[in-house]
Amino acid sequence: MKNYFYPPLPNTCLINFAQVIAPVVIPYFFQFELRIERESIEKIQALNEQRLLLLPNHPTFQDPIAIFALSGKVNQKFYYLSAYELFQGFMTGIFQRLGVYSIRRGLVDRPSIAQTIEILTQPHCRLVIFPEGGCSFQNDTVMPFRAGAVQIAFQAMSKLAKQGEVPDLYALPVSIKYRYTQDMQRVIRQSLNRLERALNIKSSLKDYDRLQAIAQHVLVRMEREYDTYSPTKDELTWNDRISLLRMHILESCEQQLGISSNPKEPVRERTYRVEYVLKTQVDTLESEVTTETETATGNRANKYSLIEKSIKRLLNFDAIYDGYVAENPTPERFLDTLTRLEREVFDIDKPPAKGYRHARIKIGEPINLKDFFTEYQRDRAKTVDAVTLKVQQIVQQNLDLLNDSW
Repeated sequence: MKNYFYPPLPNTCLINFAQVIAPVVIPYFFQFELRIERESIEKIQALNEQRLLLLPNHPTFQDPIAIFALSGKVNQKFYYLSAYELFQGFMTGIFQRLGVYSIRRGLVDRPSIAQTIEILTQPHCRLVIFPEGGCSFQNDTVMPFRAGAVQIAFQAMSKLAKQGEVPDLYALPVSIKYRYTQDMQRVIRQSLNRLERALNIKSSLKDYDRLQAIAQHVLVRMEREYDTYSPTKDELTWNDRISLLRMHILESCEQQLGISSNPKEPVRERTYRVEYVLKTQVDTLESEVTTETETATGNRANKYSLIEKSIKRLLNFDAIYDGYVAENPTPERFLDTLTRLEREVFDIDKPPAKGYRHARIKIGEPINLKDFFTEYQRDRAKTVDAVTLKVQQIVQQNLDLLNDSW
């Protein structure tokens, strides 16, 4: 029987061993090392006796590794909520024993929610949830935080309050930012060259002009693929065209899978629902005994593969916008955008690191959810949204401070 929930099975010996070797293993295998100021470490250590919900931004696939390195710095055991798709192959058991557990995005995953509440009711717990819901692929800016983490934290507080205790439970804003340690111009130009060759584009003189030409080519190619291109679209801004294409792709996927569209819901939430329904239907296709012809079954599989490709595109370009590089043309922003384009053009899920980096973590001022519990009882949705926005703003402010102080 297929397992749809992977609980945490923390093994103290394994966690301690992994924390000890992390400073050696992480630079070698993941091409970065953690840098964190003493002040940030002290903010966590000052809450040793408290329940703690860590809420970091999520610019890269390596962020959970950076947070694990942080757990070693403060000599504490963390729990980690992670996408269900992570739990594949022999690493599944290792992840669980490091304190990682699963959530299926796109639906109400009751076992995962129950596990999260259980963890947050434990004394001295440390739980990590990435509230953006997935990688933003942007080193300097955050996507809107999803309210689920804060909402579940208040649910855990409500459970304890029914037992006669309104507990302290701290939401901790965590900002992660990466900086390459060497000159990246050669790497940038190599990436530009590869993309230009793949797209048969003639090189311009300036790197930014080359990046724009590649992005324009990719945008038009995708518009043609989804039959939304017309010459009049050249009169629209890139941001308008990206938004229109994104909505067309999303609504098309929802229609093909029989999902009701909700324009007020965030794109990423809708995309995860599409992903979940697609996976459910694929599992049914693979396991059912069908009277359909082989050709009909093949057509269904082909339709699913096209929707799967569309999901990857929606997540890849969810937070992209015209001007991200121009407003602050750092090597990191340039390579953020090139990595997105490489994922699309070369169909690579996780491109390797472009170079060695320092990962800096800055801890924001803790927010005691107990201070908002009375408001939460009066208006749950409004309070959850307000606290979530406050955490998001602190994370963004500290990203800006890291950028200024580097």
